[in-house]
Amino acid sequence: MADALATLFARMAAAEGKTALIEADGTAVSYAALLRRVEEALTRLACEGVPRGASVQLCGDFGAASVVWLLALWRHGACVSPVAPTSFERRADFAAVARASWRIEAADEGLERLGGGSDHPLLDRLRAEGAPGLVIFTSGTTGAPKGAVHDMRRLLGKFAAPGKDLVTLAFLLFDHIAGIDTLLYALSNGSTLVCLPDRSVPTVMDRIRRHRVEVLPTAPSFLNLLLLNAGEGLSLPSLRIVTYGAETMPQALLERLADALPGVQLTQKYGTSELGALRSRSEGGRSLWIRLEGAGTAWRVVEGRLEIRTATAMLGYLNAPDPFTADGWYRTGDLVEVEGDRLRFLGRAGDTINVGGQKVLPAEVEGALLALPGVAEAAVHGAPHPILGAVVVARVRMAEAGLAPAEQRTALRRGLAGRLEPYKIPQKIEIVAEALTTERFKQKRG
Repeated sequence: MADALATLFARMAAAEGKTALIEADGTAVSYAALLRRVEEALTRLACEGVPRGASVQLCGDFGAASVVWLLALWRHGACVSPVAPTSFERRADFAAVARASWRIEAADEGLERLGGGSDHPLLDRLRAEGAPGLVIFTSGTTGAPKGAVHDMRRLLGKFAAPGKDLVTLAFLLFDHIAGIDTLLYALSNGSTLVCLPDRSVPTVMDRIRRHRVEVLPTAPSFLNLLLLNAGEGLSLPSLRIVTYGAETMPQALLERLADALPGVQLTQKYGTSELGALRSRSEGGRSLWIRLEGAGTAWRVVEGRLEIRTATAMLGYLNAPDPFTADGWYRTGDLVEVEGDRLRFLGRAGDTINVGGQKVLPAEVEGALLALPGVAEAAVHGAPHPILGAVVVARVRMAEAGLAPAEQRTALRRGLAGRLEPYKIPQKIEIVAEALTTERFKQKRG
């Protein structure tokens, strides 16, 4: 077993009497019980003939069963590709990319042999070094999924120094790099991770109150829903820290959160499937400026786009060209503003709308819309235009039914006048009733 993984298990053993997980049904699982189940899973892997270093797909959500299999597989030297319920319909595609030769269904302890083989230079490299691995798929919803291969020794190295023991909600997904980061931080510090039966606002608020959760790691889209649905009842006295990432946070939303959660530390996080979750420090609870920190991490900006070099970077993709520069920098595709050693994220370069030669970032327009009274959600994209090349299009969900759609559109355009340059104001505004956030808490653009 790699030293970093041995350290993780040693810390878990030292916390044997503490609660490691609170299951979705409220059952508490101690560290001692978790470790016993890991040993049982290791025995089963051996009995079923799963070879060391195999590529294994693990289907499940946060809970003792999934965590036990994940830890046992890493102890077994396997390269694990987790798949959360929100992606179950694509698991056959993911298994093919990951060269998975086995699949485990955590919910019913099912283990089956798949037809594929585990041959790939990156997987061979992990096996040759006896290193546990992780495959995380990029979050794109179209085209072939890209599988980022990580050496777990690199990712676990981030947790060598002890952190804080805080009760944390397992909100982020089991197949998301930030979700894995949350799990590893909790286990490395003998903390309690509270699991969820679903990620609706009422359930999240109930679990935070019931189990006195101190840390909520989430996304801006969910925080917006939290404020909209909680109304005047946003009372979460145990909450100490809210971390947010995965998409651009609108300034207006951050201000509303700071007002609604006084005394709660609001911290922006940054990471990618390719780099892992990086250490960061926000300028303040109402500021979108951030510092990227941590040993072995450096950044630079080339033509307005962020590039990062870090010790936690992936080994490479299973099914796509190497995205690193010749000198080892990863091109994130994030557009940023720089001030000294601080960064402010502006949006994704690939989302930029070119309106007659003028660049428009959807996140800026969405932020301006969310700052207007009555706007619950907004999603912005570009549409082709025969003269300008593209125009800005917005889909908006209002918090309450009121004016007729035509009157709402007029009111929104008037509200944006003076907030945005004329070419950034949407040429088309569609008033919608359905949510503009996916079940993976991403905006439905386009």
